[in-house]
Amino acid sequence: MADRRKFLQQSALAATGVLFFPHFMKAGVPPSSRVVIGVVGTNSRGAYLAELFAGMQGVEVGYICDVDKQVLEKTIAAIQKQTGKKPKGYTDVRKLLEEKDLDAICIATPDHWHAPATLMAVQAGKHVYVEKPCSHNPAEGELLVAAAVKYGKLIQMGNQRRSFPKVQQAMQELKNDVIGRVYFAKGWYAANRKSIGKGKPAAVPSHLDYELWQGPAPRTAYRDNLIHYNWHWFWNWGTGEALNNGTHEIDVMRWGLGVDYPTKVVSAGGRYAFNDDWETPDTQTITLEFPDRKAMLWESRSCNPHTVEGSGRGVIFYGEKGTMVIPGGDDYQVFDLDNKLIKKVETEIGKIDATNTVGMGANLDTIHLHNFIEAIRKQQVLTSPILEGHKSTLLAQLGNISWRTGRVLNCDPQNGYILNDKQAAQLWHREYAKGWEMKL
Repeated sequence: MADRRKFLQQSALAATGVLFFPHFMKAGVPPSSRVVIGVVGTNSRGAYLAELFAGMQGVEVGYICDVDKQVLEKTIAAIQKQTGKKPKGYTDVRKLLEEKDLDAICIATPDHWHAPATLMAVQAGKHVYVEKPCSHNPAEGELLVAAAVKYGKLIQMGNQRRSFPKVQQAMQELKNDVIGRVYFAKGWYAANRKSIGKGKPAAVPSHLDYELWQGPAPRTAYRDNLIHYNWHWFWNWGTGEALNNGTHEIDVMRWGLGVDYPTKVVSAGGRYAFNDDWETPDTQTITLEFPDRKAMLWESRSCNPHTVEGSGRGVIFYGEKGTMVIPGGDDYQVFDLDNKLIKKVETEIGKIDATNTVGMGANLDTIHLHNFIEAIRKQQVLTSPILEGHKSTLLAQLGNISWRTGRVLNCDPQNGYILNDKQAAQLWHREYAKGWEMKL
């Protein structure tokens, strides 16, 4: 809760201009360029994003949508206090999408809702900013890529580092051979998550529409250790730490290595720290091999926060002439083969809290949101179009499929499809509740 209060305070300050923002975010916006946003899923990250959007020039958070009435009312009140205008509230995203003046939605729901809500939105003529992961399974990601083309709408995934100016600079330096040919990358995430215990059947709280919360997912009975956060660790709704956080590092590693789809994937790990209801691994490694003699490794320690390179998350690139370290935010260092520091680049946009569960800081997070808004206005190109978001999400999903089957996956480097393994290939898709199937 302390983390949440700190970040919401930062976002409120951002709205008043107290925090530093690049000059292009302060420029006046003509009324004709106003963008109306609806934010869907606002218990934590979504509330933070709503306040960041509301603080941007020419952006109106006109709608809030959440299946929990208490959360809905709280977010509406917060935006009204911030802007002086009360957003309209919805519990059902399908009703929200009928609003004629709605330009785009921001999706920060549980993972099982990300792709279905995105597809509904573009079919309704709305642009979408969807938090990572963009999909619960690979087939959903493929559908979103096709939907963006078919319906002509923007879909931006929340892999914010694609918009960080120093990370962009670092990627350009890698392309310019600052460490020679880059052939291996290592990423990590380390946190101090506690046990979720053994859940018990319980009555659904009166303020929660649990039927709508489940939405596309097959139905299960309500339990007392699921909502609002622990769904991350159950396969029916969540995708584990690999997609909850690993998507960020895997995306940067794929970017820096210049790769798309793997040839081989293997994952190891388990629920090692506690004996509870948590289904996904709390400790996990995912190794991916690619064409042209390149590979990456991602390591998760959800319950041990010991840092690497002084950060709870980050990426290291290894090349023929040296090493580049990006320790979680918008900074990087370059070392030669004698481990001598030859370059250190620091962000100009403020300090970060790399493993905060709400966000790393309003200054950096807002850059990615700004890119989305300016792309709607046709003033910028998306830094993370859905095809790129899907490719990076897929790598983490393949890691989870390898872990769940206990086998090495051989993949088609043209599209990532799993070869010669029918059991693993079945996890490319998921089962949906009747009537909730995704259709392009």
